[in-house]
Amino acid sequence: MKKLLGFLALCGLLVLTACGSGAGRGESITAVGSSALQPLVEAAAEQYQSENTGVFINVQGGGSGTGLSQIQEGAVQIGNSDLFAEQQAHIDASKLQDHRVAVVGITPIANRNVGVKDLTVVQLRRLFTGEITNWKQVGGNDLPVVVINRTQGSGTRATFERWVLGDRQAKPAQEQDSSGMVRSIVASTPGAVSYVAFSYVDKTVRSLSLAGVQPTDANVTTNAWPIWSYEHMYTKGKATGLTKRFLTYMLSDEVQGELVKAMGYIPISKMTVTRDADGNVQAN
Repeated sequence: MKKLLGFLALCGLLVLTACGSGAGRGESITAVGSSALQPLVEAAAEQYQSENTGVFINVQGGGSGTGLSQIQEGAVQIGNSDLFAEQQAHIDASKLQDHRVAVVGITPIANRNVGVKDLTVVQLRRLFTGEITNWKQVGGNDLPVVVINRTQGSGTRATFERWVLGDRQAKPAQEQDSSGMVRSIVASTPGAVSYVAFSYVDKTVRSLSLAGVQPTDANVTTNAWPIWSYEHMYTKGKATGLTKRFLTYMLSDEVQGELVKAMGYIPISKMTVTRDADGNVQAN
């Protein structure tokens, strides 16, 4: 019996040693927030997990406001946001560390049957404030304008309203908490208009240019297309463990050189300008 107990104890010790010998084994982290950033983080997480067995990276949406609130509370390891933490009054940015992993362009989109491909910024603003109610008022087809908004707390919405609406208020309209759902509704609703990250644009909707300026990566890099934002991955204080390793991976050539471009985002290194939380732009 003593020999059996000794053997079992030795087996237990060997199991514990084996579990502790593989870096990252059994580790898991959660990243929550921006739906504009979500596809990139999900794809990167999938690749990282395939290359590093025994780790799990849970990626969820919910909007930038949710990401910032959750990381401030310490409920998750990473808070994804299209906004600077300083832009949110309820967030203490001094306690968070900013990791910028990409830039995202945001474009107005419309149902393909509206009969319009280009608008001025003033016209686009008036569509969202309710001053323009029919597409024929801007040279399009005789269709009522149906505005689809993202929910309050969405970084995509905050970025769009900052650079298009300014200090004007959007009219009350249907709100969605998912960029994918916004695209789906615009595609299937006659007269619908909204906005999404470049990465969500496909053939089911029409991306609108503004005063002849096309919503392209090249125009974002010079700020010729001003509706863009950094993609932030915030941590509460310094990143450690799996969180630190994954954030390092997000900035690696494997992600920045391949995945970022392939999924419709813009690598930080391609930007020829820098923009701060107050909206000030300067050349790099």
